[in-house]
Amino acid sequence: MVSGAGVVRGEGVGVEWWCAGGGWIDGRAVLRWRGGRVSSLAYGKPLAFRVVGERRCVGARGNPCPHGGAPGDGGPRGAVVAGRASQARCPECARLDRAFSVAADGVPDDPRTYRVYLAWFGPGLVKVGITAEERGAVRLLEQGAVAYGWLGRGPLMAARRTEELLRAALGVPDRVPYEKKRVARGALPPWPERAAELAALHGRAVALDGWAETLEPLEFAAVDHSEPFGLERVREAGVRGVVEQLVDGGVVAGRVVAAAGPDLHLGSLVVDTRLLVGWQLVADGGEGGTTVPVREPRGEREAPGAQEGLF
Repeated sequence: MVSGAGVVRGEGVGVEWWCAGGGWIDGRAVLRWRGGRVSSLAYGKPLAFRVVGERRCVGARGNPCPHGGAPGDGGPRGAVVAGRASQARCPECARLDRAFSVAADGVPDDPRTYRVYLAWFGPGLVKVGITAEERGAVRLLEQGAVAYGWLGRGPLMAARRTEELLRAALGVPDRVPYEKKRVARGALPPWPERAAELAALHGRAVALDGWAETLEPLEFAAVDHSEPFGLERVREAGVRGVVEQLVDGGVVAGRVVAAAGPDLHLGSLVVDTRLLVGWQLVADGGEGGTTVPVREPRGEREAPGAQEGLF
């Protein structure tokens, strides 16, 4: 189907390619497909695909959506969901997914070790969060953190309590809107300034009283994601348009110049790969360019909704 080498034709003949969204493996951007297949997204290579049919609910927690019969076999295919939604889930599956989410404290007895982090997206755009230690920096790549630093490690509820303490004491949120991240990406200060802002916040954080006793503070070490994201090319290409939604028969085409979090930069066009989830995509030559609805970039806050799962 689609890979970093452009459009791969003749691969998986007879297989339907239902997109499961973007992701990061070993520091590289990829597209995921239903069934576990993965396609690399190599910078500098062309990418083109055409949208087929309707967007379908992806289910929840490994369970298929029980709604919407599949043609021919009578089995579930998934309810039809809105093209502009950031999550490809029907209301029932969204409730189920949220009910068992660590982000919603749905599994307080999770035995894994967790880490508290500071994520930097641009000047003044810093958030605090937690992620399972076994995931390493994947969560930071997924949310488009230009730089980050670890604050501490320990049991889930200790990490959660410390996260809340830090948010209140430092005046930083647990979420930064994607529109603000995109705007900041185009004009970033040099690395020493990014690291200095993180270092100052880290120093304030570890000096606070009230940390959970079972959370181990970690020494400061800033990590830069500008190279895996390809941010120098983002600055050069700019952002002139953002894909608003996919539609049946619409085409997305361009040259991959960068990726940051779920955002894929095709030249000066940004594609939020969360909008690809639940659609069937097929190879296209891309000669006619992008034909799906595209809007101008803007800096307003995202519409309110359920926060993504963090873990």
